[in-house]
Amino acid sequence: MLPDDISRLRLPSRPTIARGTDGSAPKVFTAVSRPDVDADEYRSTVELVEDGTTRRWTSGDHDTAPVASPDGRWLAFLRQVADEAGHDRAQLAVVPTDGGEARITTALPLGAGTAVWSPDSRRVAVVARFPEPGRYGSQDAAGHRPGPDAEAPRLTKRLDHHTDGTGYLRDRFAQLVVVDVAAAGAPVTTPLTSLPCSLGAPVWTPDGTAVLVTAPRDLGAVETHDSDLYRIDLASGAAELVVRTAGSVDSAAFGPDGTLFFVGATSEDGVVGEPDGLWAAPAQEDGSFAEPVRLTDRATVHVTGTPIARDGAVLVAVLDRGTVQVRSVAWSGSAPSTPAVLDDLGTVLGGHVVVAGFDAVDGLLAAAVASPDSPGEVVLVDVDAAGAAIGVTSGTVATDLGAEVRHNGVRRIEELHGTSADGTPVHGWVLLPEGEGPHPVLRVVHGGPFGQDTWAFFDEAQVYASAGYAVVIGNPRGSAGYGLDHGRAVIGAMGTVDVDDVLALLDAALERDDLDATRVGIMGGSYGGFMTSWLAAHHGDRFVAAWSERAVNAWDSFAGSSDIGWFFADAYVGSDPEEQRRRSPLTYADQVTIPFMVAHSEQDWRCPIEQGQRQYVALRRAGVDASFLVFPGEGHELSRSGKPRHRVQRFEHVLAWWAEHLPVG
Repeated sequence: MLPDDISRLRLPSRPTIARGTDGSAPKVFTAVSRPDVDADEYRSTVELVEDGTTRRWTSGDHDTAPVASPDGRWLAFLRQVADEAGHDRAQLAVVPTDGGEARITTALPLGAGTAVWSPDSRRVAVVARFPEPGRYGSQDAAGHRPGPDAEAPRLTKRLDHHTDGTGYLRDRFAQLVVVDVAAAGAPVTTPLTSLPCSLGAPVWTPDGTAVLVTAPRDLGAVETHDSDLYRIDLASGAAELVVRTAGSVDSAAFGPDGTLFFVGATSEDGVVGEPDGLWAAPAQEDGSFAEPVRLTDRATVHVTGTPIARDGAVLVAVLDRGTVQVRSVAWSGSAPSTPAVLDDLGTVLGGHVVVAGFDAVDGLLAAAVASPDSPGEVVLVDVDAAGAAIGVTSGTVATDLGAEVRHNGVRRIEELHGTSADGTPVHGWVLLPEGEGPHPVLRVVHGGPFGQDTWAFFDEAQVYASAGYAVVIGNPRGSAGYGLDHGRAVIGAMGTVDVDDVLALLDAALERDDLDATRVGIMGGSYGGFMTSWLAAHHGDRFVAAWSERAVNAWDSFAGSSDIGWFFADAYVGSDPEEQRRRSPLTYADQVTIPFMVAHSEQDWRCPIEQGQRQYVALRRAGVDASFLVFPGEGHELSRSGKPRHRVQRFEHVLAWWAEHLPVG
């Protein structure tokens, strides 16, 4: 894969299944997105999956998030529509699943979120942000539309006032909007609720009389990471607490017996390194819900996404050793005596896959799946009433969206196993370039730390391997997908056992004859940038150069400047200033002797640019051959969802850096 091959990436969204009407077969829809480097934007179309390919179903070039109605007759999706000020906003559209013209049903000031259909297929619930007057292009009291630099000053008394990728939060809360799509009329412009916090993840009650939403505990009266489930009255918009969680809730779904299932985590031991699990709150005769019970084992099962409940089982996506698989959690109507451990869960869609989202209707499951040779395909699985796969667990690949990216070849990925300094097993992969070698090596460390490298097609690693580098990736302690103890091992110990694991996996790779142990570079972003900065200072003799991107370099200023710094620094490092200094790569910048690239984005609010600036200045003052690369207008997610041209330019800079300091030969 070459840098500008990102324009060949075709990524499917979570598929949606429309039940067949009048005896017809079900239809599977997905939104397929791609970067358009020439236009410097992302394009997306809603497409029908059929006959091993996809066929365009909607006419817009920025159509996303399709969701089929329960009766199979309608498809709701989001379409970019210009508002009266000329800003493109994602508005709710509906179109018949048997073809026809789409109808725009909302005109919301900042756009709509993903649709959730009512059981009767007549209404749709979405959450949408609503701005204070005079902000984000809206009119102020005098009828003016001030630009971003002319808005009134913001006054806050909260720590949770902004977040990377979105911006300021408390002047545009997300509220619930309900649209009667069965009724003709003007597009909806106003919310149902006006609560003093943002709402999320709406789900209709089985009788269609109310909508449940997630909201911060006590409706955000104070800063909190805990969240609960509230019932929204469809007449008044009032909120009533219905399920108080043990910590947080991300998504929810009702089962056929009225049980409310949700994905969430406990906060008893803090909010970092904590895996989500599946919980159940059975319905009571009086309409309330019983105390929620965790159905999956906290120590071994990490659930993600939205559950889908069926008779006898709940389908969930589960992280496991560099995969995300669809698993089945048994449900008999009452809570089991003990939560199910990972080995107890049935595998519905497994193997070396990363499931980005799935839908299941009747006997069919459709999933968006990344694999070693494709960034995303739609995979179909026949399932029985309880959700178990019939006969196979690998499914049928129903698309060939990865064909274009394979144009310049996909580099081979091989699994690695090693042993850390204290005997802990380490796990990861090496992507190999063409030829016999010995190849120069790049040790690339992922962000998080509570994230994971996976088996899935990884555009960065593919670009570097195609350029002639062997790329070593993997999951040191602190990563997700290997159990609770593994994920929490670096709390209060950042830069200790995780360092040992990163080096141990590298050593396991360097045992290969086709890798050159004398030519190794270190690089990473976010937590991986922290690790790069740390290793360059403490183990610089192992590497010829370093590329540290969007990194945490100084915990003291990170605690006050990052959108998550007010809790993240204390959670992982502690509040003691001396301990923060000891755990900061900046403290050891004068120990770096190898060439060092500091890369950062101007609008990164997760690891603010001051983190890169301080590191760069300290390195230059120490006489290090350091460079500083800054991307204007980008945030923390540049490498994954930044402007397409910036993503290509970033690749070009990375390859130029390594060509200078670690030439292939």
